[in-house]
Amino acid sequence: MEGDAVTLTQDIALGLWAQLELFLRSLLRPWNAYQIAIAVGLFGLAHVLNALLGPICREWMRQREGWPKWRMRLLVMLHRRLRLIFFVMLIWPLVWLMQTYTWPSRSYLLTIFAELALAWLMIAVVTRLIGNSVLRALVRYAAWAWVTLSILDLTEEAQTLLDGWAFEFGETRLSLWLIVQAVIVIGVLFAMARFISTTSAAQVRKNADISPSMQVLVVKFLQVLLYGSAFFIGLRTVGVDLTGLAVLSGAIGVGLGFGLQKVVSNLVSGVIILLDKSIKPGDVISLGETFGWINSLGARYVSITTRDGREYLIPNEDLITGQVVNWSHSNDFVRLDIYFGTAYGDDPHKVRKIAIEAAKSVDRVLSVKPPVCHIVGFGDSSVDYILRFWIRDPTGGLTNIRGNVYLALWDAFQANDISIPFPQREVRMLGDQAQPR
Repeated sequence: MEGDAVTLTQDIALGLWAQLELFLRSLLRPWNAYQIAIAVGLFGLAHVLNALLGPICREWMRQREGWPKWRMRLLVMLHRRLRLIFFVMLIWPLVWLMQTYTWPSRSYLLTIFAELALAWLMIAVVTRLIGNSVLRALVRYAAWAWVTLSILDLTEEAQTLLDGWAFEFGETRLSLWLIVQAVIVIGVLFAMARFISTTSAAQVRKNADISPSMQVLVVKFLQVLLYGSAFFIGLRTVGVDLTGLAVLSGAIGVGLGFGLQKVVSNLVSGVIILLDKSIKPGDVISLGETFGWINSLGARYVSITTRDGREYLIPNEDLITGQVVNWSHSNDFVRLDIYFGTAYGDDPHKVRKIAIEAAKSVDRVLSVKPPVCHIVGFGDSSVDYILRFWIRDPTGGLTNIRGNVYLALWDAFQANDISIPFPQREVRMLGDQAQPR
């Protein structure tokens, strides 16, 4: 099989060399040399125009501050290809004039140059719509190569060459030509799947009747369905036998199942989280020492943003197997407790009333669920109290609201002569001659 491929490659290479030799000989003809000289001259003129008008266009672009970002990106892309644009603008009118007033053979090479330049320019503009830079570069260079071969009428030779390099396993024959077809078809189908999934996700997120966790589940399901369908449809379109692929994928799946247990566990845990709705985007949770609100639910992890701006990526498995405090699971109401003590000489009935009024004076403390204050014990030097109050915006922070309530208690106690005792100890030095009292 390898010998046949080498022989085929040699035959195609000899054929291409013969065509190249014929082309080089044709350059000795006056009009062919004239056409190449004209093309080189037009490209030089395009270079001069780019050098003269490029800075002017750049300065004009800088003054367009209020324009949308997509329009500015388009202008930047066109500015980078001004030389090619000028060349296309110069060569096509000349080709039309020569085709009208001279023999077709006298504009044959110029027509090829014009078609190549226009095709390369259109491909550069169209592929700019692809957001992924790697995919954009891959599609751009592949399109340039294919268009160049088509214009030069070398597609059959290229196809024969790529189809000659192949290997077989079982009844399946895999060639470079088949791989190229599969990459192109699957790439187009993936682009369509990406567009459909993005549009569908936007519509799902706008639907207020669907809960946030179900929105994430629907979007993930659509992405898996669309991309999976695009992959298998692409393989089927180019003629790949999916029966052998199913056996191979089953064997690979078993191997991955043993080697990627944690990854699979996180994926399954993510599906469970989305289905049981235990947490959802926007919930405020505590997991160990991490306290924050859920930013997004991923297939492998949950993104949690804390009050200090840090973003923690918690594996889904930890949320399933560990203890999680969801401060806003069924509702947004959160009760907070603070402890304090006052001297035994202060009236506890008055202290409770003052503490409740002080808590009510803080902005974030709810009035629909009034604060309460209770005695919880008689300490060594103080009467101990607990003050309970409710908030409904835990994303605003818990430490700051506790601090504000403590400050309100301090101000209220100072205004009403309520004292906050502290432990006092009597220390005696060894050898002290004084008699105990």
